[in-house]
Amino acid sequence: MRHDTIVARLRAAGCVFAEEEADLLLAEARPAEELAAMVRQRESGLPLEQILGWAEFCGLRIAVEPGVFVPRKRTEFLVHQAIALAPAGAVVVDLCCGTGALAAAVAAALRDSGRAADGPAALHGPAAQGAALRGSATDGRAALRGSAAEGAALRGPAAEGSALRGPAAEGAALRGPAAEGAALRGSAAEGAALRGPAAEGSALRGLAAGGGVEVFAADVDPAAVRCARRNVPGPVYRGDLYEALPLELKGRIDVLIANAPYVPSGEVGLMPPEARVYEPPVALDGGADGLDVLRRVIAGAPDWLAADGHLLVESSERQAPQLVEAALRHGLRAQITTAEDLGATAVVAELVR
Repeated sequence: MRHDTIVARLRAAGCVFAEEEADLLLAEARPAEELAAMVRQRESGLPLEQILGWAEFCGLRIAVEPGVFVPRKRTEFLVHQAIALAPAGAVVVDLCCGTGALAAAVAAALRDSGRAADGPAALHGPAAQGAALRGSATDGRAALRGSAAEGAALRGPAAEGSALRGPAAEGAALRGPAAEGAALRGSAAEGAALRGPAAEGSALRGLAAGGGVEVFAADVDPAAVRCARRNVPGPVYRGDLYEALPLELKGRIDVLIANAPYVPSGEVGLMPPEARVYEPPVALDGGADGLDVLRRVIAGAPDWLAADGHLLVESSERQAPQLVEAALRHGLRAQITTAEDLGATAVVAELVR
């Protein structure tokens, strides 16, 4: 199938970045029959990342399986902040992990930057390319990605939680390992992912990402847990938030990242089909105001964070002030940070003891 034919079909199906998507499909498909099937899948609305079986995230090729939440480009902002806050030998936990992209990216960046062994150091690679932090979400509304980039008139969490990432959301060919066909990082580079009861319930220490850093992840969705074990260089647990974690982590977590669902229930139906049809509702629906899960994450964080440990969560700009108030009620010092170029808003909270 010719490149121009694929582009024309994808454009007719509503794919804004049809040329970039055609490049990726042509690069991945073998033989011709597989390419035709992949094009048909994309025409039907299946997320590009689920078709390819991977997503580019922080310069890594993250394995993505059908029915699993696809990591968003803007969520790299949480990774950039987590790297900046992680002390030497940090204990890092990725709650609501989905594919485990955040845990994998933090581990890889700390390893590659030398932070894991040597303490604070200048960031390198994708982490160094992140947007500078700002102290308030009132610095200006960030440009939306995902469905907004596709021409939809969505606003707020529904637009910020929409599906397309990578070239579909950014309008550029992938760079680095993803484009070059490099081998998967995460568990593939660090050692085999843990399996069975040992990974799901025991107090195993996270595999060292370099210099003693320990990385853990958890999700309530069994499909996400299975997928994350392909990416995360450490144990991946199944369960509801903190219930999934071994008790030995209480009071030890230096960096707690939670990309929890934050789309209000009434807005999930406004999301593009890539999200609302092909991603699990548990990864999207945050309850009436979108903050049900995030409030629980914040409420439980003080029991699990180490002294001076940090909790980082993603939200929409309009929701962030409510999360700061929730953090303050639970004894956490919090601030809102934004990255306009990524369309990202986050709340960073610190446990001061």
